[in-house]
Amino acid sequence: MASPIRVLFVCTGNSARSLLAEAVLRQRGGPGFEVHSAGTSPRGVNPLTVRVLEDAGIATVDLASKGLDSYLGEPFDHVITVCDDARQVCPVFPGGAPTRHWSLVDPAAVEGPEEGRLAAFRETLELIETHIAGFLVEAAAANVRSASS
Repeated sequence: MASPIRVLFVCTGNSARSLLAEAVLRQRGGPGFEVHSAGTSPRGVNPLTVRVLEDAGIATVDLASKGLDSYLGEPFDHVITVCDDARQVCPVFPGGAPTRHWSLVDPAAVEGPEEGRLAAFRETLELIETHIAGFLVEAAAANVRSASS
């Protein structure tokens, strides 16, 4: 049995975007993926992150805000930054993992009534689901190519 594909999502606070991406890929990718997320300056899990994931039927078990330092030195197959600030400071990981960038607005930065903030989180979740759907197609194609080599 092949090892799971290791993916790390990186953002600044690890409170919303990277956690949303981690939860979505864990559910959509299944056991073929080992998924983690971290922040350059972790701020804790935003309660609206948990709410939109649960509303969408996506598991939130084991979601925790972690610092990027906890993953330094670990090999990853893919490192994906989900905010522009993290892209600038993301370190290189062992093994030369391809790094890709998804520029997503931070829903945790939206101010105002809860309904507007919740709408921002839902919009970010939808964008992440679209990115992950494309990522899964690419990963499957790459797996087919490597299996036929």
